Parts: sequence; C-alpha cells; structure tokens
Amino acid sequence: MKKIIIAVLALVMTGACTDKKVQEQKDLASQSTIDSLTEVVNQKNNELNDIMSTFSDIQEGFRQINEAEGRVDLARKGGEKSSRSDILENIAFIKRTMDLNKERIAKLKEQLKESSFNNVKLQATIENLNKELQNKQQQINALQAELDAKNVHIADQDKQIADLNTNVTTLSADNDAKARAIEQQDKQLHTAWYVFGTKKELKEQHILESSNRVLKGGNFNKDYFTKIDIRVDKVIKLYSKSAKVLTSHPAGSYSLDKDANGLYTLRISNPTAFWSVSKYLVVVVK
Repeated sequence: MKKIIIAVLALVMTGACTDKKVQEQKDLASQSTIDSLTEVVNQKNNELNDIMSTFSDIQEGFRQINEAEGRVDLARKGGEKSSRSDILENIAFIKRTMDLNKERIAKLKEQLKESSFNNVKLQATIENLNKELQNKQQQINALQAELDAKNVHIADQDKQIADLNTNVTTLSADNDAKARAIEQQDKQLHTAWYVFGTKKELKEQHILESSNRVLKGGNFNKDYFTKIDIRVDKVIKLYSKSAKVLTSHPAGSYSLDKDANGLYTLRISNPTAFWSVSKYLVVVVK
C-alpha cells in the first residue's frame, strides 16, 4: 500500500510539473504575441506621426505662400516706387517656398507608399495638395505676366523711356541676382549630410578613426555621405537591428525607434536643434 501511495504521489507531482511547464510556455507565447503586437502598434504610430509631421510642414508652407501673396497685393495697390522691388522679392520667396512644398509633397507620397497605411482619403489629400500647388503656380505665372505687361505699358508712355528701361533692367538684374544669392544661401543653410555603415565600412572611408574618433581626420570621403534638406528629410531608415549615433546631436531632438521587424529608424523631431552642433550625421550599424 505504501508503494502504491508513493507511486500515485509521484504521478501527481509529475503531472503538476508538466502542467506548470505547459502554463509557462503558454505565458511565454502570450507575452511574445503581446510584444509583437506592441511593436506593430508602435510602428503604425511612428509612421502616422511621420506622415502628419510632413503634412504639417506642407500646410505651414502654404500659409507662408498666402502671406507673401497678401504682401504682393498690398504692394500692387500701394503704387509706391518701391512696390515693384517688393513684389519681385515676394515672388522669389513664393517660388522658393513652392519648390520646397513640392519636395515635401513628394516626400509625403513616398512615406505613404512605404507605410502600412493604405488610406484612400490620404491619397486624395495628396492629390488635392498637388492641385493646390499647381493653382498657386498658375497664379504666380499670371502675376509675372501682368508685371511684364505693365512694365511695357509704362515704357511706352514714359517720356524718359531710355532712362526708365535702363533703371528697370538694372533693378530686375539686381533682384534676379539677389534672388539667386538668397536661394543659394537658403539651400546651404538647410543642407546636411548623413551616413550609416558598419565600423569596417566607416573606417575604410576614414570617417571613423581609431579610438572611435569620428570625422577627426581631414581626409574622410565626403562623397560617401547622402545630402539632404533638413526641412524635408526627418526620417532616416537604417535597415539594421543595431544602431548607434556617433556624432554629437542634442538629446531630445531625435529618437532611434524599432519597427515590427526590429530594424532601427532615426527620427528627427527637432531639426533646428539636431543639426545645430554638426551638419554631419554618422551612425554605426551592424
């Protein structure tokens, strides 16, 4: 009888252990499922935030364009001698901002294509933004034609036609040169470069030296970097499960986020602060 009791107890204990292991496995499987779902949710949230950030930049661009158009209208109605110069400066600003918005809309389209969202309304929104941009372009073209026509009209009626033409030509040339200079300065101000690669790759390009010194030598390969517009490019996919930023950038101006596949993406939340220390970004991956 004693042996039977011991055998029964052994079976009960074995069964209890087995049940415990089964439960632990179920718990692990459940936690793994939760972790996977969390990663998916985080990825979707990050993608949505990226899309909304770009959309917000586009809206701000259109707001600035509308303000500049308002200044043009005021200058046209004022009839002041400086109005033509003011109009030309504002038109140049509008053209630059429209070009920037064109890049942003293309970026938004790319983000939507690469994201897990397949929303018809978002696609329609992008089409509407393109139409708005085209309408603005037509308005600017019409305004430019109107200014050219008025210039001819004034030239026909003015008794001092020779002096007027000379002044207008000089003024136009000065404004064109000024606009080109501003555009060039604008591009330089908002241009940055980034690169990511393994330690071996970065060392081969002399970007990373011994003792993890970054960009300390003057002979690093600048052609290895990717050129970006910091107003447009705020998300950099690193395609790696291991990533570390080597250059100095203020904490809180960016984040390294994992997608559902565990691959890192660098998101720049504050471009002005992020690029304030250096216009070069170096990330080492594995």
